[in-house]
Amino acid sequence: MKQTLPTGKSESGSSQPQISSENMKRRSFFGKAGLGSAALAVTGMGSAAMAQSHDDHQHEEASGPLASATVSFGQWQTSPPFDRSPNINNRARNQHQLIPYEVTIRAGGSVNFIIAGFHQILVYGDGTRLEDINTALTIVPSVGLPEPLLINDPVNRVYRGLDPSVFRPASGVGYVIQDRVEAVHFHDPGLYLVVCGVLLHFNEGMAGYVRVLPCHCQH
Repeated sequence: MKQTLPTGKSESGSSQPQISSENMKRRSFFGKAGLGSAALAVTGMGSAAMAQSHDDHQHEEASGPLASATVSFGQWQTSPPFDRSPNINNRARNQHQLIPYEVTIRAGGSVNFIIAGFHQILVYGDGTRLEDINTALTIVPSVGLPEPLLINDPVNRVYRGLDPSVFRPASGVGYVIQDRVEAVHFHDPGLYLVVCGVLLHFNEGMAGYVRVLPCHCQH
């Protein structure tokens, strides 16, 4: 015996099939199931992307005496006495050196560069020598006066630190705090050249090295 759906009247007066509450529940269930499957698929793709991102961060453990080193990147002088209070940044009283000149860490470790004064960190890859840096490639600072020039040689450069001009007002009058710390991670073994990107300081010999030894880590 053929079963027919009950009909009802629409507002216009025409007959339309009426859907039972049971059918409504079924449609709602399968609709939600489909949405849930799509959400799971998207979530799965997101999780895979996040996992890949974490892998790219190179989260190997680093410990022991060669896990990190500290380099003073410029220093404020004390002879004759120098009073910086409340916030004095006299370039003539800044020592343009990297101390120590060379540090050693193991691959996967880091170097904490303690920057004092108007300086920019440039790190060049294994085997780069001072004479390899093309000082004819320069850019003007981002903020304030068009000097001093900053070195912009990208060949074999693995890290460029903050533009020090962003720490001074555009008017050139007055200063904000220039001193800061930049922690740099070294994943691969080699002898890295580190220089000050301020051209005047580079020409004075403001440079040093980071020697990175093989890790010999057990994974």
